[in-house]
Amino acid sequence: MTTFDDRKDAFEKKFAHDADLKFKAESRRNRLLGLWAAEKLGKTGDEATAYAKEVVAADFEEAGDEDVVRKVAKDLAGKGVTDQAIREKMLELLAVAVEQIKAG
Repeated sequence: MTTFDDRKDAFEKKFAHDADLKFKAESRRNRLLGLWAAEKLGKTGDEATAYAKEVVAADFEEAGDEDVVRKVAKDLAGKGVTDQAIREKMLELLAVAVEQIKAG
């Protein structure tokens, strides 16, 4: 029975680890997306950092990415940036975020 318990514990630890990495990667992606959008809005320095934090906070409104897309799309309205472009940028930045987390 201990082999089964050890295996169960290992799966639980892996699940928790994977969930933690997913959360970190999505949060970092949202921060990077916020910095990208801030640049489009003409924000720099502390103002850009504050905006990026707003984008990260927007992700806690509901499950999934739609809350982030909505916020950034609303803020970039009139800048010629489509929802599809935002989603594509999110995919691109998720890969960047994962690489940054792996690199430490």
